Amino acid sequence: MKIETSLANDLPPLLLALCLISLLIYKLKSTKKSSTSPPLPPGPTAYPIVGSLPEMLSNKPAFRWIHNLMQELNTEISCIKLGSVHVIAVTSPELSREFLKKQDAIFDSRPDAMSARITSDGYLTLALSPSGDQWAKMRRVMKSGVLANTVFQRLHKKRREEADHLVRYVYKQCKNPDTNGSVNVRDAARHYCGNVIRKMVFSKRFFGSGMADGGPGIEEREHVDGLFAILSCLYGFAIAEFLPWLEVLDLDGHKKKITNAIKNVRSYQDPEIDKRMEMWEKGLKSEEDDILDLLINLKKSINEPLLSIWEIKALIVEIMIETVDNPSNAVEWALAEMINQPDIVAKACEELDQVVGKDRLVQEFDLPKLNYVKACLKESFRIHPLAPFNVPHVSSKDTVVGGYFIPKGSHVLLSRPGLGRNPRVWDEPLRFRPERHIHDEASEVVLADPELHMLSFSTGRRGCPGIVLGSTISTMLLARLIQCFAWRPPLSANAIDLAESGNDLALAKPVIAHAMPRLNSQIYLQLKQN
Repeated sequence: MKIETSLANDLPPLLLALCLISLLIYKLKSTKKSSTSPPLPPGPTAYPIVGSLPEMLSNKPAFRWIHNLMQELNTEISCIKLGSVHVIAVTSPELSREFLKKQDAIFDSRPDAMSARITSDGYLTLALSPSGDQWAKMRRVMKSGVLANTVFQRLHKKRREEADHLVRYVYKQCKNPDTNGSVNVRDAARHYCGNVIRKMVFSKRFFGSGMADGGPGIEEREHVDGLFAILSCLYGFAIAEFLPWLEVLDLDGHKKKITNAIKNVRSYQDPEIDKRMEMWEKGLKSEEDDILDLLINLKKSINEPLLSIWEIKALIVEIMIETVDNPSNAVEWALAEMINQPDIVAKACEELDQVVGKDRLVQEFDLPKLNYVKACLKESFRIHPLAPFNVPHVSSKDTVVGGYFIPKGSHVLLSRPGLGRNPRVWDEPLRFRPERHIHDEASEVVLADPELHMLSFSTGRRGCPGIVLGSTISTMLLARLIQCFAWRPPLSANAIDLAESGNDLALAKPVIAHAMPRLNSQIYLQLKQN
């Protein structure tokens, strides 16, 4: 066994030294301890101390290396030791249900990870925090407070305003002679999601004045870019996630990147929170208008707030990053696939015309009846998830899953593309075919799959509590774009390029598509500015 020269050239000197030491230890070991325990899932042979970190670092991005490794081993579960951590990757729906349903109590916590700790300000939030009192507290806050149905309904007007603003903005792009009717779909989708959640949290679309055409200004672009920068680093296979004692050296720069991104995001959010807190303290505000007001006014007792200002600020960062990525990515991919298959667009338009008509805009109360539109969206979630894995689960004790030994402290990663593109489960898994999700006329299509044949929203005790909000934002975004505009490739192309990015699962190039108004011009002109 040897470390290849190319591998050695790619590694930081300290890590290279650790690899050489561990290799020496490995060679000195002449025998292995016999065991009657079930075997670990298949995976590469690991070096002492560093595990398979050398291979991971020389085969970036790590998620592609893991998936390629599983294909080579012909396995739907693998064990890759990174540092001292056993990372268990899973592409089997049956084993996924074992982890998140049958043995959910064992796997309902989160690992201690540098990126999650920084993002959550020391685990003050819900999704990123290990199980314990703080997690239980924030779970109650989100489920019975922020995401309660009464709150969802109360904030409906804000979501409707942003759906109208989306149409108004795209319509202006259509009519802009400088763009010749071309629309950057990624831009529109990401900023729609950002606008919606800013409006729901802060009652404002823009931190600044925005652009004259209704598009995001520099403040909103920096805010959304910061959110995506955080997401790119979160559980991002940094060296410090698996060798914590190397965190101070920040060998791969992840700590600096995520710290700067959070500083940027909070530079816009925190002043809004401070100002609102002051308004309540001085009696300048008396009614709750949004999620921020709700969080400020939660009480432990009559005169004692339930949440500190630090908890509120950290939780709002988490709410933001959980809202902007999946809906915008799913809609961008769905529209790209649909433009390349005009018959699918025609079916979606036919459904919208039957359910809604052409004399008004689609509204949230229409969404349960839009099965084909939701099937298009679900197919996009299936084939084209943005995140390669779910947020990691960690085992609280030794256990056995599928006949394999899963040690205490293992990080369990369910593969989103591995489940959604599993050829054992899905016929023609790489083909975009929405009809596969429509089983009969009477059944409503939902975006979640509790059987984990795909992973749009997770399940179990750590399941996504915001399924209703996420599904609503995603479906309204796609429905408005399809109902209000006729789409085709840009004038210089015959089709949308569906190449996948090398670094993540997004489209390699943002979708730039030609759009034309599809409804009567009076509908667009009657949209009020707000």
